[in-house]
Amino acid sequence: MKANYKKYSLNFKTPSGTSRGVMSTKETWFVFIQNDGKQGVGECGILRGLSVDDRPDYEEKLKWTCANISLGLDTLLQDLIEYPSIQFGLETAFKSLACSNPYILFPSAFTTASAPITINGLVWMGSEAFMRAQIKDKIATGFSCIKLKIGAIDFQSELDILKSIRKEFSASDIELRVDANGAFLPEHALEKLKQLSDYQLHSVEQPIKPKQFEAMAELCEKTPLPIALDEELIGVFQIKEKAHILQTIKPQYIILKPSLVGGFKGSKEWIDLAEAAQINWWVTSALESNIGLNAISQWTYTLGNTRPQGLGTGSLFTNNFDSPLTVKNGTLHYDLNKNWTFNL
Repeated sequence: MKANYKKYSLNFKTPSGTSRGVMSTKETWFVFIQNDGKQGVGECGILRGLSVDDRPDYEEKLKWTCANISLGLDTLLQDLIEYPSIQFGLETAFKSLACSNPYILFPSAFTTASAPITINGLVWMGSEAFMRAQIKDKIATGFSCIKLKIGAIDFQSELDILKSIRKEFSASDIELRVDANGAFLPEHALEKLKQLSDYQLHSVEQPIKPKQFEAMAELCEKTPLPIALDEELIGVFQIKEKAHILQTIKPQYIILKPSLVGGFKGSKEWIDLAEAAQINWWVTSALESNIGLNAISQWTYTLGNTRPQGLGTGSLFTNNFDSPLTVKNGTLHYDLNKNWTFNL
Protein backbone atom coordinates (compact mmCIF):
# COMPACT_ATOMS: atom_id res chain seq x y z
CA MET A 1 0.00 0.00 0.00
CA LYS A 2 1.33 3.43 -0.96
CA ALA A 3 0.08 6.97 -0.46
CA ASN A 4 0.89 10.47 -1.67
CA TYR A 5 -0.71 13.90 -1.49
CA LYS A 6 -1.11 17.00 -3.65
CA LYS A 7 -1.88 20.57 -2.64
CA TYR A 8 -4.60 22.51 -4.47
CA SER A 9 -5.90 26.07 -4.20
CA LEU A 10 -9.62 26.64 -4.69
CA ASN A 11 -10.48 30.08 -6.09
CA PHE A 12 -13.70 31.81 -5.05
CA LYS A 13 -15.89 33.20 -7.82
CA THR A 14 -16.65 36.14 -5.53
CA PRO A 15 -14.59 36.93 -2.41
CA SER A 16 -16.66 35.59 0.49
CA GLY A 17 -16.95 37.38 3.79
CA THR A 18 -17.24 36.14 7.35
CA SER A 19 -16.72 37.93 10.66
CA ARG A 20 -13.13 36.63 10.49
CA GLY A 21 -12.43 38.36 7.19
CA VAL A 22 -12.85 37.94 3.44
CA MET A 23 -11.62 34.85 1.61
CA SER A 24 -10.62 34.77 -2.06
CA THR A 25 -8.81 31.40 -2.02
CA LYS A 26 -9.07 28.21 0.02
CA GLU A 27 -6.19 25.73 0.44
CA THR A 28 -6.84 22.03 0.35
CA TRP A 29 -4.82 18.82 0.00
CA PHE A 30 -5.79 15.55 -1.64
CA VAL A 31 -4.56 12.24 -0.26
CA PHE A 32 -4.25 9.30 -2.68
CA ILE A 33 -3.90 5.70 -1.53
CA GLN A 34 -2.88 2.98 -4.01
CA ASN A 35 -3.16 -0.75 -3.44
CA ASP A 36 -3.47 -3.73 -5.83
CA GLY A 37 -3.94 -1.51 -8.87
CA LYS A 38 -6.72 0.54 -7.26
CA GLN A 39 -6.72 4.11 -5.97
CA GLY A 40 -8.74 5.93 -3.34
CA VAL A 41 -8.88 9.69 -2.83
CA GLY A 42 -9.77 11.89 0.13
CA GLU A 43 -9.64 15.61 0.83
CA CYS A 44 -7.86 17.31 3.72
CA GLY A 45 -9.00 20.91 3.87
CA ILE A 46 -8.27 23.50 6.55
CA LEU A 47 -9.81 26.90 7.17
CA ARG A 48 -7.07 29.37 8.05
CA GLY A 49 -7.65 30.94 11.45
CA LEU A 50 -10.37 28.45 12.37
CA SER A 51 -9.15 24.86 11.96
CA VAL A 52 -7.36 23.53 15.03
CA ASP A 53 -4.82 21.92 12.67
CA ASP A 54 -3.95 25.23 11.00
CA ARG A 55 -0.35 24.90 12.21
CA PRO A 56 3.15 25.16 10.68
CA ASP A 57 3.77 21.41 10.68
CA TYR A 58 0.59 20.55 8.74
CA GLU A 59 2.25 19.52 5.49
CA GLU A 60 5.00 17.70 7.40
CA LYS A 61 2.28 15.68 9.14
CA LEU A 62 0.73 14.86 5.74
CA LYS A 63 4.12 13.58 4.55
CA TRP A 64 4.44 11.45 7.69
CA THR A 65 0.91 10.10 7.17
CA CYS A 66 1.63 9.02 3.60
CA ALA A 67 4.95 7.45 4.63
CA ASN A 68 3.16 5.46 7.36
CA ILE A 69 -0.01 4.55 5.49
CA SER A 70 0.63 0.84 6.15
CA LEU A 71 -0.20 1.42 9.83
CA GLY A 72 -3.87 1.26 8.77
CA LEU A 73 -6.80 3.58 9.31
CA ASP A 74 -7.59 2.89 12.97
CA THR A 75 -4.01 3.45 14.16
CA LEU A 76 -3.57 6.55 11.99
CA LEU A 77 -6.83 8.11 13.21
CA GLN A 78 -5.58 7.82 16.78
CA ASP A 79 -2.13 9.18 15.90
CA LEU A 80 -3.73 12.10 14.03
CA ILE A 81 -6.25 13.08 16.70
CA GLU A 82 -5.01 16.70 16.67
CA TYR A 83 -5.35 16.86 12.85
CA PRO A 84 -9.09 16.46 12.21
CA SER A 85 -8.93 17.46 8.53
CA ILE A 86 -6.31 14.75 7.85
CA GLN A 87 -8.48 12.26 9.75
CA PHE A 88 -11.38 13.14 7.45
CA GLY A 89 -9.24 12.87 4.32
CA LEU A 90 -7.91 9.47 5.39
CA GLU A 91 -11.37 8.10 6.27
CA THR A 92 -12.57 9.15 2.82
CA ALA A 93 -9.51 7.83 0.98
CA PHE A 94 -9.63 4.40 2.66
CA LYS A 95 -13.38 4.21 1.99
CA SER A 96 -12.82 5.25 -1.64
CA LEU A 97 -10.12 2.58 -2.06
CA ALA A 98 -12.42 -0.13 -0.71
CA CYS A 99 -15.35 0.72 -3.01
CA SER A 100 -15.88 -0.56 -6.55
CA ASN A 101 -16.67 3.02 -7.58
CA PRO A 102 -14.18 5.35 -5.84
CA TYR A 103 -16.80 8.10 -5.68
CA ILE A 104 -19.72 6.04 -4.31
CA LEU A 105 -18.65 5.76 -0.68
CA PHE A 106 -21.98 5.26 1.09
CA PRO A 107 -24.49 3.67 -1.33
CA SER A 108 -28.03 4.83 -0.62
CA ALA A 109 -31.15 6.29 -2.21
CA PHE A 110 -29.13 9.52 -2.50
CA THR A 111 -26.42 7.97 -4.68
CA THR A 112 -28.98 6.21 -6.89
CA ALA A 113 -30.64 9.59 -7.49
CA SER A 114 -33.83 8.39 -5.79
CA ALA A 115 -33.75 10.93 -2.94
CA PRO A 116 -32.18 14.38 -2.52
CA ILE A 117 -30.91 16.09 0.63
CA THR A 118 -32.63 19.30 1.74
CA ILE A 119 -30.03 22.03 2.25
CA ASN A 120 -29.90 25.66 3.34
CA GLY A 121 -29.01 28.46 0.95
CA LEU A 122 -25.96 30.33 2.26
CA VAL A 123 -25.85 34.14 2.18
CA TRP A 124 -22.36 35.56 2.67
CA MET A 125 -21.47 38.77 4.46
CA GLY A 126 -20.98 41.90 2.45
CA SER A 127 -22.70 45.18 1.74
CA GLU A 128 -26.42 45.36 2.40
CA ALA A 129 -27.07 45.41 -1.36
CA PHE A 130 -24.88 42.35 -1.90
CA MET A 131 -26.62 40.41 0.87
CA ARG A 132 -30.08 41.36 -0.39
CA ALA A 133 -29.15 40.26 -3.91
CA GLN A 134 -28.02 36.86 -2.60
CA ILE A 135 -31.25 36.42 -0.62
CA LYS A 136 -33.34 37.26 -3.67
CA ASP A 137 -31.38 34.71 -5.71
CA LYS A 138 -31.74 31.96 -3.09
CA ILE A 139 -35.50 32.44 -2.83
CA ALA A 140 -35.88 32.58 -6.62
CA THR A 141 -34.00 29.28 -7.00
CA GLY A 142 -36.27 27.42 -4.60
CA PHE A 143 -34.60 27.47 -1.20
CA SER A 144 -36.99 27.22 1.73
CA CYS A 145 -34.17 27.52 4.31
CA ILE A 146 -31.71 30.42 4.18
CA LYS A 147 -28.67 30.92 6.39
CA LEU A 148 -27.24 34.43 6.71
CA LYS A 149 -23.77 35.15 8.02
CA ILE A 150 -24.03 38.22 10.25
CA GLY A 151 -21.69 40.32 12.35
CA ALA A 152 -19.67 42.13 9.70
CA ILE A 153 -21.91 45.07 8.81
CA ASP A 154 -23.98 47.36 11.02
CA PHE A 155 -26.29 45.22 13.20
CA GLN A 156 -29.28 47.44 12.51
CA SER A 157 -28.80 46.93 8.77
CA GLU A 158 -28.79 43.16 9.35
CA LEU A 159 -32.03 43.46 11.35
CA ASP A 160 -33.53 45.52 8.52
CA ILE A 161 -32.64 42.75 6.05
CA LEU A 162 -34.36 40.15 8.25
CA LYS A 163 -37.35 42.43 8.66
CA SER A 164 -37.70 42.86 4.90
CA ILE A 165 -37.64 39.07 4.39
CA ARG A 166 -40.31 38.55 7.03
CA LYS A 167 -42.52 41.22 5.47
CA GLU A 168 -42.72 39.06 2.37
CA PHE A 169 -42.22 35.52 3.71
CA SER A 170 -43.55 34.02 6.92
CA ALA A 171 -41.61 31.52 9.06
CA SER A 172 -43.63 28.73 7.43
CA ASP A 173 -42.56 29.97 3.97
CA ILE A 174 -38.84 30.52 4.65
CA GLU A 175 -36.78 29.13 7.53
CA LEU A 176 -34.15 31.66 8.53
CA ARG A 177 -30.90 30.77 10.27
CA VAL A 178 -28.17 33.24 11.17
CA ASP A 179 -24.50 32.56 11.88
CA ALA A 180 -22.71 35.13 14.02
CA ASN A 181 -19.33 33.30 13.96
CA GLY A 182 -18.72 34.53 17.52
CA ALA A 183 -19.19 38.20 16.60
CA PHE A 184 -21.21 39.30 19.67
CA LEU A 185 -19.67 40.38 22.98
CA PRO A 186 -21.05 38.38 25.92
CA GLU A 187 -22.42 41.50 27.62
CA HIS A 188 -24.40 42.49 24.51
CA ALA A 189 -25.34 39.04 23.20
CA LEU A 190 -28.64 38.47 25.02
CA GLU A 191 -30.05 41.83 23.93
CA LYS A 192 -29.04 41.13 20.34
CA LEU A 193 -30.66 37.70 20.51
CA LYS A 194 -33.87 39.35 21.74
CA GLN A 195 -33.81 41.71 18.77
CA LEU A 196 -33.14 38.85 16.36
CA SER A 197 -35.99 36.82 17.84
CA ASP A 198 -38.50 39.39 16.52
CA TYR A 199 -38.03 37.80 13.09
CA GLN A 200 -38.96 34.19 13.94
CA LEU A 201 -35.53 32.74 13.31
CA HIS A 202 -34.87 29.01 13.40
CA SER A 203 -31.55 29.45 15.23
CA VAL A 204 -28.41 31.51 15.72
CA GLU A 205 -25.00 29.87 15.39
CA GLN A 206 -22.19 30.64 17.82
CA PRO A 207 -23.34 34.09 19.05
CA ILE A 208 -20.17 34.60 21.13
CA LYS A 209 -16.61 33.36 20.73
CA PRO A 210 -15.94 29.78 21.94
CA LYS A 211 -14.41 28.73 25.28
CA GLN A 212 -16.59 31.13 27.29
CA PHE A 213 -18.51 28.27 28.86
CA GLU A 214 -20.32 30.12 31.64
CA ALA A 215 -21.42 32.95 29.38
CA MET A 216 -22.58 30.54 26.66
CA ALA A 217 -24.42 28.35 29.18
CA GLU A 218 -26.24 31.42 30.50
CA LEU A 219 -27.14 32.48 26.98
CA CYS A 220 -28.50 29.02 26.12
CA GLU A 221 -30.59 29.08 29.29
CA LYS A 222 -32.05 32.57 28.74
CA THR A 223 -32.12 32.83 24.95
CA PRO A 224 -35.41 33.66 23.22
CA LEU A 225 -34.32 31.66 20.15
CA PRO A 226 -32.38 28.40 19.75
CA ILE A 227 -28.58 28.54 19.84
CA ALA A 228 -26.39 26.21 17.77
CA LEU A 229 -22.79 25.50 18.77
CA ASP A 230 -20.34 25.47 15.89
CA GLU A 231 -16.80 26.74 16.60
CA GLU A 232 -17.31 25.56 20.20
CA LEU A 233 -16.78 21.97 19.00
CA ILE A 234 -13.41 22.61 17.33
CA GLY A 235 -10.30 21.34 19.08
CA VAL A 236 -12.21 19.08 21.47
CA PHE A 237 -10.75 15.61 21.03
CA GLN A 238 -11.76 13.42 23.98
CA ILE A 239 -15.26 12.01 24.51
CA LYS A 240 -15.29 13.03 28.18
CA GLU A 241 -14.51 16.62 27.23
CA LYS A 242 -17.20 16.59 24.54
CA ALA A 243 -19.77 15.31 27.05
CA HIS A 244 -18.71 17.93 29.60
CA ILE A 245 -19.19 20.78 27.10
CA LEU A 246 -22.69 19.61 26.15
CA GLN A 247 -23.67 19.05 29.79
CA THR A 248 -22.31 22.46 30.82
CA ILE A 249 -23.65 24.62 28.00
CA LYS A 250 -26.85 22.68 27.16
CA PRO A 251 -27.25 24.13 23.65
CA GLN A 252 -30.37 23.64 21.57
CA TYR A 253 -28.33 22.45 18.55
CA ILE A 254 -24.82 21.46 17.55
CA ILE A 255 -23.38 21.66 14.04
CA LEU A 256 -20.93 19.05 12.75
CA LYS A 257 -18.24 19.92 10.23
CA PRO A 258 -16.30 16.66 9.70
CA SER A 259 -13.16 18.44 8.45
CA LEU A 260 -13.05 20.47 11.66
CA VAL A 261 -14.14 17.97 14.33
CA GLY A 262 -12.41 14.70 13.50
CA GLY A 263 -14.01 13.30 10.37
CA PHE A 264 -16.92 10.88 10.43
CA LYS A 265 -15.74 9.17 13.61
CA GLY A 266 -15.34 12.40 15.57
CA SER A 267 -18.63 13.78 14.26
CA LYS A 268 -20.51 10.60 15.20
CA GLU A 269 -19.17 10.84 18.74
CA TRP A 270 -20.68 14.33 19.03
CA ILE A 271 -23.97 13.17 17.49
CA ASP A 272 -24.32 10.22 19.88
CA LEU A 273 -23.63 12.43 22.90
CA ALA A 274 -26.04 15.10 21.66
CA GLU A 275 -28.86 12.64 21.04
CA ALA A 276 -28.38 11.14 24.50
CA ALA A 277 -28.79 14.67 25.90
CA GLN A 278 -31.78 15.41 23.62
CA ILE A 279 -29.81 18.04 21.71
CA ASN A 280 -30.59 18.35 18.00
CA TRP A 281 -27.97 18.66 15.25
CA TRP A 282 -27.19 19.02 11.57
CA VAL A 283 -24.14 18.59 9.33
CA THR A 284 -22.28 21.28 7.41
CA SER A 285 -19.45 21.16 4.91
CA ALA A 286 -16.49 23.50 5.41
CA LEU A 287 -15.72 24.86 1.95
CA GLU A 288 -14.30 21.61 0.62
CA SER A 289 -14.09 20.89 -3.09
CA ASN A 290 -16.61 18.47 -4.56
CA ILE A 291 -14.39 15.56 -3.42
CA GLY A 292 -14.93 16.41 0.24
CA LEU A 293 -18.52 17.58 -0.27
CA ASN A 294 -19.34 14.29 -1.98
CA ALA A 295 -18.09 12.27 0.99
CA ILE A 296 -19.85 14.43 3.58
CA SER A 297 -23.12 14.47 1.65
CA GLN A 298 -23.26 10.71 1.15
CA TRP A 299 -22.43 10.09 4.81
CA THR A 300 -24.97 12.66 5.99
CA TYR A 301 -27.79 11.03 4.02
CA THR A 302 -27.19 7.73 5.83
CA LEU A 303 -27.80 9.43 9.19
CA GLY A 304 -31.49 9.97 8.39
CA ASN A 305 -31.64 13.60 9.59
CA THR A 306 -34.37 15.38 7.60
CA ARG A 307 -33.48 18.87 8.88
CA PRO A 308 -31.93 21.12 6.16
CA GLN A 309 -28.18 20.47 6.06
CA GLY A 310 -25.39 22.89 5.17
CA LEU A 311 -24.09 21.14 2.06
CA GLY A 312 -24.39 23.52 -0.87
CA THR A 313 -21.00 25.23 -1.12
CA GLY A 314 -19.55 23.42 -4.14
CA SER A 315 -20.61 26.14 -6.59
CA LEU A 316 -18.54 28.87 -4.90
CA PHE A 317 -15.30 28.08 -6.75
CA THR A 318 -14.13 28.75 -10.30
CA ASN A 319 -11.88 25.68 -10.36
CA ASN A 320 -13.91 23.03 -8.56
CA PHE A 321 -14.16 19.56 -10.13
CA ASP A 322 -17.13 18.45 -12.23
CA SER A 323 -19.26 15.97 -10.31
CA PRO A 324 -22.79 14.53 -10.14
CA LEU A 325 -23.58 16.82 -7.17
CA THR A 326 -26.28 19.24 -8.30
CA VAL A 327 -28.30 21.83 -6.37
CA LYS A 328 -31.91 22.15 -7.50
CA ASN A 329 -34.89 23.74 -5.73
CA GLY A 330 -33.12 23.96 -2.40
CA THR A 331 -31.98 20.34 -2.43
CA LEU A 332 -28.74 18.52 -3.23
CA HIS A 333 -29.06 15.75 -5.84
CA TYR A 334 -26.71 13.09 -7.15
CA ASP A 335 -27.27 13.39 -10.90
CA LEU A 336 -26.31 10.11 -12.58
CA ASN A 337 -26.23 11.86 -15.96
CA LYS A 338 -23.21 13.89 -14.84
CA ASN A 339 -19.69 12.51 -14.61
CA TRP A 340 -16.69 13.20 -12.44
CA THR A 341 -13.77 15.17 -13.84
CA PHE A 342 -11.02 14.97 -11.28
CA ASN A 343 -7.58 15.51 -12.73
CA LEU A 344 -4.63 16.82 -10.76
